[in-house]
Amino acid sequence: MPGVKFTAKDLSNDHRTVFEKLLEIFLEIMVHTSGDVVEAFDWLEQIDAEHKITTKDYTLEDFKRDLEKLMLLVPDKDQKGLVLGAKAEQLIRQKSLEQVFGNLKRDVRGNHQTKFRAETGESKEEKRNYEFGDDLNRIDFQASLRNSQIRTGIGPIDLTEEDLEVFEADHHSRLSTVLMIDISHSMILYGEDRITPAKKVAMALGEWITRYFPKDTLDVVVFGNDAWQVAISELPYLSVGPYHTNTVAGLELAMDLLRKRKSANKQIFMITDGKPTCLKMPDGKYYMNSSNADPKIIRKTIDLAIQCKKLGIKITTFMLAQEYWLQEFVEEFTKANQGSAFYSGLQGLGDFVFEDYQKSKKKGR
Repeated sequence: MPGVKFTAKDLSNDHRTVFEKLLEIFLEIMVHTSGDVVEAFDWLEQIDAEHKITTKDYTLEDFKRDLEKLMLLVPDKDQKGLVLGAKAEQLIRQKSLEQVFGNLKRDVRGNHQTKFRAETGESKEEKRNYEFGDDLNRIDFQASLRNSQIRTGIGPIDLTEEDLEVFEADHHSRLSTVLMIDISHSMILYGEDRITPAKKVAMALGEWITRYFPKDTLDVVVFGNDAWQVAISELPYLSVGPYHTNTVAGLELAMDLLRKRKSANKQIFMITDGKPTCLKMPDGKYYMNSSNADPKIIRKTIDLAIQCKKLGIKITTFMLAQEYWLQEFVEEFTKANQGSAFYSGLQGLGDFVFEDYQKSKKKGR
């Protein structure tokens, strides 16, 4: 894999078992190899030969057997090889979460408060007078009856609208997000692996939303010549192909997915490293132009940005390149949608995604 380099770290104070040390490295390699177990063990052998992680009492064969015992590796469908088990996939997502968002603060309550009043959410102690249209389930009947008695004295209950008090409710915004990931060939060109950081961010975002914002939704779309949806569990196996960049197909699928979501707050995150270069025509053929900013392809892409704006869907673009010819397209695209754009290095990608997600939640759009 181009651009991948493992360096030694000081293990003198590392009191983990050999298995634990190998497991950390193995899970990292599995993301880079897109789930290829055989290739991952080839890499692991090279790393072990250089850094002497195993011992005479615990070899890589012992490690492999333990992975199978713990069902971190399971037989594939044909019973001819091994693949990641569900437990291993979960560990990879957890590891990605720690790597990408580990140094950032989280809202452990699982919700983001906004300044708006709402009729859903957990009641809190603050109360106010009843207003027409309030949810009747929020009436504090004990306080309301007390108000009636104060007004009328002891006697038959005479409860009026003026006596009613209701619990205030915090407004907890729900947010539906589609994360678009570019899997065109350029994501591994020029000696730089851009797809692995993108996969890690996607896995971390999925794990983070599941843990801390269970009411939110995240769908993942990959786009090359075409676009298709992938499950969070499939992300470790994601790889680039000999594809061009059909941003239009990705946006169209993202819009279709968001139309099905009931949340009023919807957004698209797009991680890419280049301009759109491909369209699929009505006859099924592909129109491609990688050499220039093709007006036909760019216009269609901008039109979709405008459509998203009309639908209230904000698009945030994370551009993994800073070439001057990309900036003009990104600026035009962002202006059309009135969204946001970041020219991000690979190391800072997770921070940008996290911060923009937090901002979207706080706005309660």
